[in-house]
Amino acid sequence: MKSVPPLESLIFSLRHQKVILDADLAGLYGVPTKALNQALKRNADRFPADFLFQLTSAEKAEVVTNCDHLARLKFSRTLPYAFTEHGALMAANVLNSPEAVKMSVYVVRAFIKQREIMLAQADVLKRLAQMDAKLLKHDDVLRLIWSELQPLLSPPPAPPKPEIGFHVKEKTAVYRVRKNVHA
Repeated sequence: MKSVPPLESLIFSLRHQKVILDADLAGLYGVPTKALNQALKRNADRFPADFLFQLTSAEKAEVVTNCDHLARLKFSRTLPYAFTEHGALMAANVLNSPEAVKMSVYVVRAFIKQREIMLAQADVLKRLAQMDAKLLKHDDVLRLIWSELQPLLSPPPAPPKPEIGFHVKEKTAVYRVRKNVHA
């Protein structure tokens, strides 16, 4: 088997599906892109819309911009085809070359690995969401505790300053007169 680029770099999301472009798939199967596309046209009934679709001009421009290895498509006049996992397997059956059969297993395994990675990421995201919900509950409790502690943490009011100077305070008191007895 010839040296094959990492398939994960050739599979990407487009229209909410994991796909591989016809030029990459043809390279993996060891046939020219033109031969792959001719086989598609001869067997169009084997490729429903959920197996294969043709990119729009905008999608092609986006793919060329985001994927360095697809720069050669920039000046191509034809719009490339995108194969889903099932479409890539069907293309191997249509081509029916020994290399295409071997590589189809490789391609299907790559799609399966991509799906497993996505499921693992979904599980991690779910756990993060649960942790975030717990932290929000803890934040609410901490805010309540802080609002209750705030009055206790503030310093007591300063005592009033004593007035300076001589002040007479009026008292209503009964004076008893004492008799001084001089002996």
